[in-house]
Amino acid sequence: MTRIEQTFITLKQQNKKALIPYIMAGDPNPSVTVDLMHKLVAHGADIIEVGLPFSDPMADGQVIATAGERALAGGTSTRQAIEMVKQFRQTDQNTPVLVMGYLNPIEIIGYENFANLCSEAGVDGILMVDLPPNEADDFPKKLQHYTPCPMNQIFLLSPTTAFDRRQSVIDNASGFIYYVSVKGVTGSNALDTDDVSTHLKAIKANTDIPVCVGFGIRDGVSAKALSAVADGVIVGSELVRHFGDDSIDTKTAIDNILAKMDELRRAIDG
Repeated sequence: MTRIEQTFITLKQQNKKALIPYIMAGDPNPSVTVDLMHKLVAHGADIIEVGLPFSDPMADGQVIATAGERALAGGTSTRQAIEMVKQFRQTDQNTPVLVMGYLNPIEIIGYENFANLCSEAGVDGILMVDLPPNEADDFPKKLQHYTPCPMNQIFLLSPTTAFDRRQSVIDNASGFIYYVSVKGVTGSNALDTDDVSTHLKAIKANTDIPVCVGFGIRDGVSAKALSAVADGVIVGSELVRHFGDDSIDTKTAIDNILAKMDELRRAIDG
């Protein structure tokens, strides 16, 4: 059993929903990430999603794409991002960490090498935006048998996912399913909670795997509404945007991120 799977079992027993913050590795500079991960846990994170910097992030809006540019400009590579997870693991053996990225850097490293690096660093889940289940072969199942750290491959569903594709994701999913709540990129403001609820009910009618919602969640109100129908909420742009605010320093940006975490945690626990 992976840490992600155990976390959702524990949360269900406690009648709680997961809060999953997203940050970009190396943003705004490499020295910030590991300490920020620990602070996110202290402010209510159940799972942390760490972005792997990439120069052409097709699923990301301006806020996270720019965060990736800052991280790349600061010298953060895919390998260095994974090393940050390894540093986090030196003092936190419990909080699951999911890495989110794109295929190009992974193909350069090699699937097996990448998976080995992740497992050895203590990564618990891998989300590759541009790797659909019908092209993943047996990679998702193999991840669950890596040592020392078994992993889940996380797949995306969206409002426009065709039925056969949705079923393929359900059949191959483990850990949790990431439901993209809007027809757009990260940071979209087109969130329709009623529409999300309808789609989630259809998905959950066909699987017991937890379903978490991301994209477009900006505040406690939207987080509370979605946590009522989902197993967790994923918040990225609303946190990352503070590092792009040139009018504040890094410490203030971190304080703002943690204040938002507190707001989200209170709303979800309600």
